[in-house]
Amino acid sequence: MSKETVLSAIKRVSHAMKSMKNEGMDEIYPIGLIDIHLWEWPQGVGLYGIYQYYEETKDAETLQFLLDWFDARIQEGLPEKNINTCSPLLTLISLCGLTGNEEYIRVCDEWSRWIMDGKDGLIRTGDQAFQHMITGDPNDGQILIDTLFMTVLFLTKAGVYFQRPDYVEEAKKQFLIHIKYLYDRHSGLFFHGWDFNGRHNYGAVRWGRGNGWYTCGIVDFLDMIQLEEGIKQYLLDTMRSQVQALAALQTDNGMWHTVLDDPSSYEETSCTAAFGYGIMKAVRKGYLEQSYLPVGQKALKAVLDRIDENGVVQEVSYGTPVGNDAQFYKDIPISPMTYGQALTLLILMEGLRESHPASIRS
Repeated sequence: MSKETVLSAIKRVSHAMKSMKNEGMDEIYPIGLIDIHLWEWPQGVGLYGIYQYYEETKDAETLQFLLDWFDARIQEGLPEKNINTCSPLLTLISLCGLTGNEEYIRVCDEWSRWIMDGKDGLIRTGDQAFQHMITGDPNDGQILIDTLFMTVLFLTKAGVYFQRPDYVEEAKKQFLIHIKYLYDRHSGLFFHGWDFNGRHNYGAVRWGRGNGWYTCGIVDFLDMIQLEEGIKQYLLDTMRSQVQALAALQTDNGMWHTVLDDPSSYEETSCTAAFGYGIMKAVRKGYLEQSYLPVGQKALKAVLDRIDENGVVQEVSYGTPVGNDAQFYKDIPISPMTYGQALTLLILMEGLRESHPASIRS
């Protein structure tokens, strides 16, 4: 795979994400998930991908896009605080350190304090886990694997930035709680959700993108803080077991199914990109054996094959709440999404690091 091919794809995917609009999809949630100029979790993941691109390239136009995006959203007024609307803050907290912008700092301070406020802040459920409250629905008693990426990564970075070790300790605890209730020791994969009221894993479905939030999130979490060796190895052992299971489920063309262990479900690009990114980065960091590198490389090739000439990533599933059976996930429609673009950017850049370590800024 040539450097030029990957660099071209990175530029096209980044450009397409910055101009994404809802074209033809009937949005079913209170806040749109497709249009890049809205403050919700898909856009938050998209911004994170764009910022990673900026960090690697130092492209001034990309940085200006991010600054303009946040300035416009703050001027419009931010939405209600919940798990998913914390997602854009993962990028904003990085911009705090980069720019020293007092308004950015105020927002991140206010929202991180809200997360930690056990009385009037983010709702806690069993074991004091972050309840997966979303716009318009508190989701009583529910936790989802998505929360680790959408909220806990931001809290971790806020703890470092504001020098609040209590934030960091809370982030560690949330990783451990979510593993406790969502990791399936029989398969090595994660269930999507857990209900503390009914004491069940809903449909006990091993959903692709949900598993991807752990695979790609844990390698980035380990970049953010120094962990005690015991906790670090526990988190990594969980990932290693997951990756072992994933390697056995990867299709011949490098993709994974949206229901990982159901080959009748469609192949899905965002989870494939998340897995490939996490696996390739984990190999590079020494967290996984080199024997897993071909798994990540096959995923990279599969994702590249699903980028159209305009830079739009195809075969991405729409936003997905927790479901009570596999059919629910199989019925989720396909649509270009900002998180599909972002996760694709992450695996593309990791592919360059792996094969051309000095190439991204050249």
